[in-house]
Amino acid sequence: MELNWGILGWNLAALVILMTLGWLVSLPNRNVTVVDSLWGLGFVLAAWVTFALADGFSGRRWLVTVLTTLWGLRLCAYLSYRNWGKGEDPRYGKWREASGDNFWIVSLFKVFWLQAIFLWAIALVVQVPQMAPQPAHFTVWDGLGAAVWLTGFVFESVADRQLQRFKADPNNKGQVMDRGLWRCSRHPNYFGECLIWWGLFLIAFSVPGGLWTVISPIIITLVLLKMTGVPLTERTTMERRPGYRDYMRRTSTFIPWLPRKP
Repeated sequence: MELNWGILGWNLAALVILMTLGWLVSLPNRNVTVVDSLWGLGFVLAAWVTFALADGFSGRRWLVTVLTTLWGLRLCAYLSYRNWGKGEDPRYGKWREASGDNFWIVSLFKVFWLQAIFLWAIALVVQVPQMAPQPAHFTVWDGLGAAVWLTGFVFESVADRQLQRFKADPNNKGQVMDRGLWRCSRHPNYFGECLIWWGLFLIAFSVPGGLWTVISPIIITLVLLKMTGVPLTERTTMERRPGYRDYMRRTSTFIPWLPRKP
């Protein structure tokens, strides 16, 4: 299958515009954390731009677009609620401090446009299956991908909700969340996130030339396991919660599993 570079170009332009608007919003507030909320919305935007312009099998276009929209809107709402009124994320705060008075323009390139490019590359798994006219019917891979996506969506949604309720209880201040899904995995939300992208890849795999879109779930998995996901979260959590090291010893890092005995 030949890629439609026109659609890819329109998506890149749309994402750059979205992130530029986010940058403009961040300037008077001196808070670039808004980019976290735009992450999920960016994929929704890419899915619908592709849906409007592509001429692939309509059933697959609807499947990919609806799944992406459900995930993206939920993630945007969750992150917006979580970050509301809490000031700038410490990650970005360090960049602001290092850049000094120039951060207002540095953030456009380093935070917003950089994420637009990463988002566009990862969204290939959302764009490619919508461009393919064949097969003009659902396949086993479509069904398997939707099932994997649904499993991941449930894991991520439930894990986020459980953590949100745990943090809202003042009695849990300074304690470690080790209940529900968090009893079997230290990062069940990240596990669910990975399943979502591997599920979308399986749908993309059902079309000719879809194999190379495996780059999308690989990027997501590497980022969560080796970069800004697990390593950053655990480093900051260990500093704030003394019992976290013991939790690490008895609980699986990523894939849910029965906790080890003390």
